Amino acid sequence: MLDLVLRGGTVVDGTGAEPVRADVGVRDGRIVAPGPAREVVDCTGLVVTPGFVDLHSHADFTIRHSPAAESCLRQGITTIVTGNCGSSPFPSVPGVNETLGGAGERDTTQWPSFTAFAESVDEREPGVNVAVLVGHAALRAAVAGSELRDLTATELAAMCETLKTLAEEGIHGLSTGLIYAPGSFAPTDEVVALATVAAEAGLLYSTHMRDEGDRLLEAVEEALETARRSGVRLQISHLKAMGPANHGKVREALQRIHSARAAGLDVACDVYPYAASSTRLSSRLPDWALDGGASALVTRLHEPETRARIRAEVSARIGRTLLPEGTMIAALSQGPFHRWIGATVAEIAAADGAEPVDTVLDLLRDHQGDVWIVNHAMAEEDVETVLQDRLSAVASDGWVLDTAGGGHPHPRHFGAFARAFAKYHRTRGVVDLADVVRKMSALPAERIGLRDRGTLTEGRIADVAVFDPQTFTDVATYEKPLAYATGIAHVLIGGRFAVRDGALAAQRHGRVLRR
Repeated sequence: MLDLVLRGGTVVDGTGAEPVRADVGVRDGRIVAPGPAREVVDCTGLVVTPGFVDLHSHADFTIRHSPAAESCLRQGITTIVTGNCGSSPFPSVPGVNETLGGAGERDTTQWPSFTAFAESVDEREPGVNVAVLVGHAALRAAVAGSELRDLTATELAAMCETLKTLAEEGIHGLSTGLIYAPGSFAPTDEVVALATVAAEAGLLYSTHMRDEGDRLLEAVEEALETARRSGVRLQISHLKAMGPANHGKVREALQRIHSARAAGLDVACDVYPYAASSTRLSSRLPDWALDGGASALVTRLHEPETRARIRAEVSARIGRTLLPEGTMIAALSQGPFHRWIGATVAEIAAADGAEPVDTVLDLLRDHQGDVWIVNHAMAEEDVETVLQDRLSAVASDGWVLDTAGGGHPHPRHFGAFARAFAKYHRTRGVVDLADVVRKMSALPAERIGLRDRGTLTEGRIADVAVFDPQTFTDVATYEKPLAYATGIAHVLIGGRFAVRDGALAAQRHGRVLRR
């Protein structure tokens, strides 16, 4: 006898096959053919899909503090992939990179190894599964801190050996954040050396490219070159074009990705369904200003002559990839600008009678370089272009796991997957039902190497999402971002209810997944 049958729903199995009305059986935590069961759940009028896999998350910095991960479960997400954009909470060297992941309300605890981090997460009994990448910036900081310089051969060899060890411990991949210091300090050859180790270990290489604005296409070429030289499987993170002068470039970027794939590279991309990003304000500064880390930056911003140099370089970005009227403060520490959370740089500058570029520098100076923004600099047409592409997976790029954290975060934390369905499938018809589910389940599961998840195929682990196709909707907005998605009826993780009849279960069933 089966443990459970989900009866009478519209089954979208994740493979891209057409939806069918069918029953789904569960026994011993896996999908099986339907039959007599101890429990039957009526899913008439509901859509039954694989649990969604969020290929791009930063919740390794929040999952220990918010283990229920309600913002994920309310979207049908059952597995998150963390360690993206070059940042991860391991490996750590005391006194070198303790604050690497610090941002707003995020957890800054660092761990010496993946094993230690994984054990700390499992102790909290997470509400979702967690697959983990190691960040290149964490690897680099462990040998060179926040110094702007080339690594010695010995340091690079040490990074490669650490990556090999982490692969043996069970990580799923390597990530870079080549727009963020200290990852931005790395030349291509350094990245290729690590990507070669990743390829040999069968890991995915996920990259936040070196530029998403004026030099977007050059950054795509660097990523593809890294894959060619190393043989690594390549995932281009949250493909987008920043700034009005660059809108439309995603079409050429996708053409280059498809050409590389046709030539034999294993390359794909992901996208969050919003025309605004969220990132560190310091990422808009030149690398030399970030040499030595946040404390060194603050010192430079107090020195009139050095500040003037930084100001000149930042001024060149104003109106191109840094739009004061579209740059909203999402989170920062207590200080003189704390009351301006939720306001734009343009609004703050106008109130202070200052130039926007000076407001940017004052924000960073007075808040220890730790300022997070929501950046309205993308085009809706570009979002649709990437989302429609057969190689793109849906991702959140999120880390806020509940509504209790405060601040004014990007709504993607609470609504990315629901929005992909509600806006781009149900309302706009940009993607059909089978394909939007594939982009949220089988495709990301395949990219990260989760061979036993991502489809409702017999024998696969029973991670399942069940939702009302008329009410599954993102509620979070830019104005009021702290709101959970609606419409999820049930979520199963390993065949056990994580959400039942719209309510979170008392027990949590996620765990850290080891490769």
